Amino acid sequence: MTDSITPLEDIAFSFQDRLSQVLTEGRRRSRTFSAQYGQLWDSLTHMATGGKLVRPRLLLDAHRGLGGRDQAAAVDAACAMQLLHIALVIHDDVIDNDTVRRGEANISGEFTSAAMHRGAGPREAQVWGDATALLGGDLMLTLAHSLLARLDVDDARRRAILDIFDDTLFQSAAGEHSDVWLSLQLEEARPQEVLEMAGQKTAMYSFQAPLLIAAVLAGASSTQTAELATIAAQIGVVYQLRDDVLGLFGDERKTGKSNVSDLREGKETLLITFARSDPSWPEVRPLFGERMLSTADGHRLRNVIEESGALVFVESIITQRCEDLYRLISDAALPPTLSRQLIQLTSDCSSRIA
Repeated sequence: MTDSITPLEDIAFSFQDRLSQVLTEGRRRSRTFSAQYGQLWDSLTHMATGGKLVRPRLLLDAHRGLGGRDQAAAVDAACAMQLLHIALVIHDDVIDNDTVRRGEANISGEFTSAAMHRGAGPREAQVWGDATALLGGDLMLTLAHSLLARLDVDDARRRAILDIFDDTLFQSAAGEHSDVWLSLQLEEARPQEVLEMAGQKTAMYSFQAPLLIAAVLAGASSTQTAELATIAAQIGVVYQLRDDVLGLFGDERKTGKSNVSDLREGKETLLITFARSDPSWPEVRPLFGERMLSTADGHRLRNVIEESGALVFVESIITQRCEDLYRLISDAALPPTLSRQLIQLTSDCSSRIA
């Protein structure tokens, strides 16, 4: 890595500026249509420019750490990763019937409330809210693809990046599909099945895609690319395991999400898989997946899960996987700066509280 590479602070600024530019163009175009369509683009912009921006920052960090010099392409790819994240989050909220994200109404919740305020009935308003959210997710997904398809790079790199994007969506859809299937509770999931689902649903789009696209843009070696793919898959599982713990035991004021929503959904996690073996589970089994689950019954369910030893078990898995990851990253043929960033990312994923 040389001193001529643009400082990360400048890259981050360029990312924010470029993302704003892309979304502003969408908002401008929407003004020639209905007021509600313009409102949708305003909401998408608000959603896309908030949050921790984990995925775009990871791509930019990796591109820089690997010695990449094409800042413009990296910034556009980082914007695409953020838009992909927003698309999948929006669709996931509709699937999970969630109306809150980051402590405030998500797109479905916002448009449902607005319709009810105008006089629509609850059912009709929800249909409107969900339809608006689905269309918003589609718009973000298409915009992400458009940015990658228009990258000013040679054809071989563009095709490689589009292949990564295609594989990312394919695997993420498989993971989400499995998640919904397992929530029907028609069959008991095995721990390995739950971990595979986490890898498909979270690891690929959150960690593998940003790292692999950065590797392509930076011209990384095949060895480095393969190592990054393995590391990203493992970081993704750690991230998802922590997410599952926060979904049940996190502070709602910090997570911005109800800690009974996963229980109402009947979300299959390693916590639930472990708790099922406890003698107390049959007593609360009918509550798991109950759409109208009360706060009190949710507390009762969480107590059984915790007292079964599931929480201690999953925390031990997170700790062990982090230790394995630290060794894996340290042994990889990666630049020292990138190795340190990946170690820090692993630590952040395992200890986050929101």
